[in-house]
Amino acid sequence: MIIADSLRWDSVYGGSGPKLPWVQKHAVEFTAARSAGCWTLPATASLFTGLLPHQHGADTQSRHGLDPGVPTLAERLQARGYATHQVTANVATTDIFGLDRGFDEVVRIWKEVPPQHRKLHELMVLVGKPRLRKKVLSTDWVRGKLSEDIEAGTVWLQDTVGEILDRSRQILAENTRKGRPSFLFLNLMETHFPYHVSPIFSALGSGFDAVREMVGLYHLVNQTFLARDEGPISPTTMATLRSRQRVAWERIAGQLDEFVRELHEGTDNLVVLSSDHGECFGEMGWAYHFANVTDGGTRVPLFWLEPGRAPAKIDTPVSALDLFSAVLATVGEDVPPVLADAPEESVVVMESAWYDAQGRTLRRFKYNQLCFVAGRMRWLRRNGRWFSAPPSTLHGGEPEFAPLPTGVDPLRELAPHAVDRTRLHRLVSDFEAYSTRIS
Repeated sequence: MIIADSLRWDSVYGGSGPKLPWVQKHAVEFTAARSAGCWTLPATASLFTGLLPHQHGADTQSRHGLDPGVPTLAERLQARGYATHQVTANVATTDIFGLDRGFDEVVRIWKEVPPQHRKLHELMVLVGKPRLRKKVLSTDWVRGKLSEDIEAGTVWLQDTVGEILDRSRQILAENTRKGRPSFLFLNLMETHFPYHVSPIFSALGSGFDAVREMVGLYHLVNQTFLARDEGPISPTTMATLRSRQRVAWERIAGQLDEFVRELHEGTDNLVVLSSDHGECFGEMGWAYHFANVTDGGTRVPLFWLEPGRAPAKIDTPVSALDLFSAVLATVGEDVPPVLADAPEESVVVMESAWYDAQGRTLRRFKYNQLCFVAGRMRWLRRNGRWFSAPPSTLHGGEPEFAPLPTGVDPLRELAPHAVDRTRLHRLVSDFEAYSTRIS
């Protein structure tokens, strides 16, 4: 399972397309897949459990790790004799939130790749992370407890994709030598903020444009729009920031295409290539991720390469959390096959919890959300009201959600049968109870 962190659907399909010629020729390609969460913790926890964020408990406001009573994909495969390994460039997928459960080994790539331009690296990490700036003034600085945070920031400013792929090759070769099947989860940070448009951090522009770009990146990572009545990033700069991810993707796509070919061709390896979540550039002026369920924030590329499975393109909306049961079904678990076998059975739901932004979030941004995708529409529950919007398109922007008339219940349209309506109403009720609890 190869995850390009934060990679938006429009970054892959915009421009001249996915840049994955071998993968597209051999994969089941899902063009309307969506993550269950909008940042790494809830989205990855959903991939690992097959549950929505309010069910597994790992989300923005709570900052709690994964519910210890919920079995993970790695644990299920470990019990079937698989050697389980995580090779990651994102600290959020490790032990701090319990996402290491079930892995025999977690390779933190920042510990194996020395940072280049160390002083600039440390400065940029401190500027980009409010949590770290706060710690500088605390006893953590005095006691030298910032080392892991600073080390992990290595991946913000330089490529590590080559090291991750090479380390994965080593793991697979060793397990093959021992006669053990493998489960590998890879997290790549090249497509994550601030986006690797070159091997070492740099601006796309030059001169004044580069300065404006750097200021925009500062506001983007610090979510300053949440505390201001006006967005602090100009439309021109925002377009540049959006394009940074596409450039970063196109830089690594060829390596991933070749790596997937190497893994899948002539073997019985199942390979999944996707993203944990997208990012929010659009509706209501949101930017970056956290706290939103726009298409930009949840729509993800998804390629499924299963031995013996014919390539296909599936436009039916599906939820990426169904990868959990789909993977288990391929190894013989008695679970309902969805995705490639029955995409119409996938229930596409996305959730978000509002982001605190260092205690400065404006009241108008303080809401949690749940969104269904059905009937060629998105149906949103926010602050006790229903809204709707069509899906976004590559060139049509992010349609804003419009409120439905009071008393209108879209669940009747989504589920004409009483049993299904009851199930969806329970889902909404459970989410709203969870939302109240964590807020």
